[in-house]
Amino acid sequence: MHGNIELGVLAILGICIAGGVIGAFIFQKLNMPQVVGYIVVGVLIGDTGFGLLHPADIQALSPFNNFALGLIGFLVGGELSGSIFKKYGKQFTLILLGEGLAAFFLVGIFSTLIVYFVCHSWVTAIAAGVVFGAIASATDPASTIDVLWEYRSAGVLTTAIVAIVALDDALAMTLYGLGTSVATILVQGGGHSVGATLMHTAIELLGAIVLGVATGFTLDAMMKYLPQNEKRLGMSIGALMICIGLSVAFNMDVILATMAVGIVLINRAPNRSKKLFQTVRSFATPLYIVFFVLVGARLSLGNMPAWIWLLVASYVFFRSLGKYVGAYYGGKWSKAEKPVQNYMGMALFAQGGVAVGLSIVASHNLQHIQVTDEVSLGDMIIFTVTATTLCVQLIGPAFAKLAVKKAGEIGRNVTEEDVMAEMKVCDVVDKGIVPLLEGTPLETVVQHFADQDTFVYPVVSNEGKIIGVLTFENLKELLTERDTWQWLVVGDVMQPARHKLVSGMSLTEAFKEMGNNQVESMPVIENKESGKLLGVLDIRAARRGVNAELVKRRTVA
Repeated sequence: MHGNIELGVLAILGICIAGGVIGAFIFQKLNMPQVVGYIVVGVLIGDTGFGLLHPADIQALSPFNNFALGLIGFLVGGELSGSIFKKYGKQFTLILLGEGLAAFFLVGIFSTLIVYFVCHSWVTAIAAGVVFGAIASATDPASTIDVLWEYRSAGVLTTAIVAIVALDDALAMTLYGLGTSVATILVQGGGHSVGATLMHTAIELLGAIVLGVATGFTLDAMMKYLPQNEKRLGMSIGALMICIGLSVAFNMDVILATMAVGIVLINRAPNRSKKLFQTVRSFATPLYIVFFVLVGARLSLGNMPAWIWLLVASYVFFRSLGKYVGAYYGGKWSKAEKPVQNYMGMALFAQGGVAVGLSIVASHNLQHIQVTDEVSLGDMIIFTVTATTLCVQLIGPAFAKLAVKKAGEIGRNVTEEDVMAEMKVCDVVDKGIVPLLEGTPLETVVQHFADQDTFVYPVVSNEGKIIGVLTFENLKELLTERDTWQWLVVGDVMQPARHKLVSGMSLTEAFKEMGNNQVESMPVIENKESGKLLGVLDIRAARRGVNAELVKRRTVA
């Protein structure tokens, strides 16, 4: 990042976005979540790989990372309406405590044993174990939520995952405050109060919530006077940036603060804010790509002693076991639904920004404590958490996908527009309507309209090609002139078939064309080359088919 700083930032952002898209494409082809592709590309272009991005470059983009984290928190908050907590509050609390505390104790105990065998000091080993346990309790909300959005999952498990990963930061920071206090007291022999550290952590968490709630109420009040979506979006982004900036300035949790903004908006004005959340999510994709690529680029794995890899393996295994077992028993004790009990744990393996951030702070505070002659306690913590983050960020999203797949919730968060875009005209066309020949007497046709619930009939030539349509409107003027029915034929009163639908068109495109022509039924042909009639598309019948497919996709198999 030398010389022209703006050019450097733009080039780095371009590399991140283009490389991230390519990585996501490759990993999706391998049937893995796209977020894994983002992170792997980051590792490749970071110091561990080709060295295109250096720590100084990543540090220069830290405001961008904070903005991306803030948007993630805001969108997560938008998923948490009050009715969800009223219904599932007890479940969420027990699962949160179960998975967080189980990971804390398992990782803490086994990390302590491994570090003791290396340094032969129980004081140093216990201090390391407590810090590792606290950091292990954190779950990365960003990559987990990205998987849920990518696979459009919806259901009881998805709802629980969103709530747990959203609240996990608060538990992790509380345990970290306790853990670092104990570690500092152990290695320095007093002078630091556990109560004072916990009070400091509580103030930071409470401050983030208060800041977010205040921002949410202010934004909600201002949105009432901004009817245009563009102005609402601009005001919302501005308010979120202020909230994020203040959180960073006062060392408060960014995700917790912006999540509070989203919670306030979705509960104060659900109908008005839903459109805002959709708009924010639609333009946030490039931001997510850059964020996750930078996460991968930040993971530097050089110069690690061999014994630390044993610590890494132990940390990953016991953290994953703790998350799974703790979530299972938390769900069982709270009488949660079976999918939540069985699959929640495997959705919580990802570890990201919060854990890395806590490890950086811990390494700074414990840098002066030596584990071996070559490695300090601070270095060991940051090396281990960096390596474990890489491991679990690669497996975490895949297990999150497996969890919602096992629960049958993939593809259920769909709208009518999504279904229409995927369905073709041929999926809902009515092929049972018998077309009329142009020489058919009108008397016969009138009886057709009387017997059938159809207001449009296609008219075909003797070769079977469509040449026109006959509608009930065409017959209205002749209903009182019964004498003409004997000598008039269909060809005399039909309309030329100027507009036809092709069987392979998407329903979205077909509905748009029918709306432009202000008709509710149109003939459908197999293809433009043959012009052969396939049937008739009726909007009312088509919408029934779309709604049936929508219900089918939203229902657990």
